[in-house]
Amino acid sequence: MTLSSVQLGKEEQALWFCLKTQPKHEHLAAVSLRTLLHVETFSPRLRFRKPTKRGAVWFVESLFPGYLFARFNYRELHRQVQYAPGISSIVHFGDRVAVLDEPTIATLRKVGGDDEVVIIDPEFHVGDTVQIVEGAFQGLEAVVTQLLPARDRVKVLLDFLGRQIEAEVSAPKVIASVAPRAMQIGR
Repeated sequence: MTLSSVQLGKEEQALWFCLKTQPKHEHLAAVSLRTLLHVETFSPRLRFRKPTKRGAVWFVESLFPGYLFARFNYRELHRQVQYAPGISSIVHFGDRVAVLDEPTIATLRKVGGDDEVVIIDPEFHVGDTVQIVEGAFQGLEAVVTQLLPARDRVKVLLDFLGRQIEAEVSAPKVIASVAPRAMQIGR
């Protein structure tokens, strides 16, 4: 929904707005709004494992890169919010400002929880295709054949030197072959 500046000037209550942030400053901008202006903010982040040269590493990124949500009274605080550290602008379309409704923010908060972090750590199932990210078989794709939860390991079937081999691999050294952003968040 969008409202004009005139409509927002008459509004008595605090509303949720979408704010454009400086690149990679979403979380810092949210903290500065909370501490400096006592504005309620919501800046959900994703936490996921990704293969690197040194093995699987956990990364934390903004769920909405370049944006955060803030609740404030537009008439009283829009200038202070717009020029707060880390904020580029309040999202608008011409002379109309984007406003979010309370149920939308509540739904997003359910996914992110109190700490505003959505963790993507897919459980492996027999038959899943995975990539080994550490050890002698680093970089190879394999198929999960058995889960060994007591030892935090998985048995995988992989093609190695022209034949299929079954091997046990530590679960943290294996990630799903599907890119993290393609997975469902509410899983």
